[in-house]
Amino acid sequence: MVTPLDPAGFELGLNSFGEVATDAGRILSDAETVRLIVDEAQLAEAVGLDVFSVGEHYRAGMVDSATPVLLAAAAQATSRIGLGTSVTVLSTQDPVRLYQEFATVDAISNGRTRLVLGRASAIESFPLFGYDIADYEDIFEEKLDLFARLMREDRVTWSGEYRPALDDIELHPRMPEGGIPAWIGIGGSPNSVLRAAKHGFPLMMAIIGGRPERFAGHAELYLRALEQFGHPELPIGQHSLGLIAETDEAAKREHWTYWEPVVRQLSQERGFYAPTTERYAAEVETGALFVGSPETVARKIAGVARANHLSRFDLKYDVMHLPREVRERSIRLFGEQVAPRVRELLAEAPDDWALDGRPPAQIVAGGAAVHA
Repeated sequence: MVTPLDPAGFELGLNSFGEVATDAGRILSDAETVRLIVDEAQLAEAVGLDVFSVGEHYRAGMVDSATPVLLAAAAQATSRIGLGTSVTVLSTQDPVRLYQEFATVDAISNGRTRLVLGRASAIESFPLFGYDIADYEDIFEEKLDLFARLMREDRVTWSGEYRPALDDIELHPRMPEGGIPAWIGIGGSPNSVLRAAKHGFPLMMAIIGGRPERFAGHAELYLRALEQFGHPELPIGQHSLGLIAETDEAAKREHWTYWEPVVRQLSQERGFYAPTTERYAAEVETGALFVGSPETVARKIAGVARANHLSRFDLKYDVMHLPREVRERSIRLFGEQVAPRVRELLAEAPDDWALDGRPPAQIVAGGAAVHA
C-alpha cells in the first residue's frame, strides 16, 4: 500500500532540542544559545523551509525548557514559517496553561503555531513538577482528553484525577475554531498510534534508530484506525536526526564527532548499546540517521516518505556542542538543496530515482525509536 504523495504540499522542517552550540571552540552560554535558536528560525524561513520546531527538556546543555517564550521570539523574527514544538511533554503540563500559552503564541505569529504532544522519553520533568512516573500512561491520556476538549469546545466542564475540575470554563485568548494543528508524537507503541487515531490528531513518528520502514505498519494501522473511528485521513510526519554537508564523508565525520559522546552518555543512563563506528555506519546507510550530502539525504527522505506514508519530515539538526557554523551550513543546505530535491523526487515515479539501482524500500527501512 502506497499513499499518493503531494510533492507541492510535502512539508520539510527543522527540530531543535535547544542544545548548546560552540563558536571557534568556545562553548556558548545558555543565553547565547537561546538567541542563536531565534536566529536559526529566521534562517530556516529565509532558505524556504516550512516549519521550525523547538523541544522541551530540563537538563544541562539544553535551553528549551520555556518553549512558548522561544517560539514567541521566533514569531516576532519571522513572517511565514510555521512555528511549533518538536515535543511538548503534556504529561507534566497543565492543559489549561498550555492552551493559554499557545493561543498567545498563535496570536503573535498570526496563525503559524503548531504542537507535537508527547509522553516524554526524558523524564526529568516528572520529579521537577511533582508527578509520579508510575502514572505515565494514565496522566497523558487524561490530559490529552482535556486539551482536545479545550481546543475544540468553546466552554468546558470537566473533572479528572490529576488537576482540579473545571466548571463551564471559557479560556482567553481564544485559539481559532477547532484549535491549532496538534500532532501526537509516538515512538513505536501501537497503543500510542491508536490513541492518536481515537482522538483525531495527526501522527508524528519519532524514528531515531533502526530501519525507518518498520514504521510503515504503524502508519497503515493509523490510517485504518482513523477510518474506523470515523475521522478523515490526517497527516503523518516523521522526526529523525541528521546533518548535511557538501559530501557524505564530511557530513559523517562532523556528525560522528559530536553525536558519539551524546549517545555514549545516554547509553550509560538508559542501558542501551554504546555507539560504535560500525553501528553508526549502519544507521547512516540504512537506519534512521539522515547524514550526508544534499543528494544522499534527499533520496533517503523521499524513500522513507513513500514507505511511511509521510506528508511531513522534520530533521533534528542540533547536537551538543556542534559548531554554530556547521549548524548554519546544514540548515542552508537542507532548505536550499535538500527540500527542492525531495519534491522533485516525490514527483517522479519511484523507479526513476532508485539509488545505485536499489529500490527505495532497500534504501530505507524500519526501526526502533523512543517516545516523543
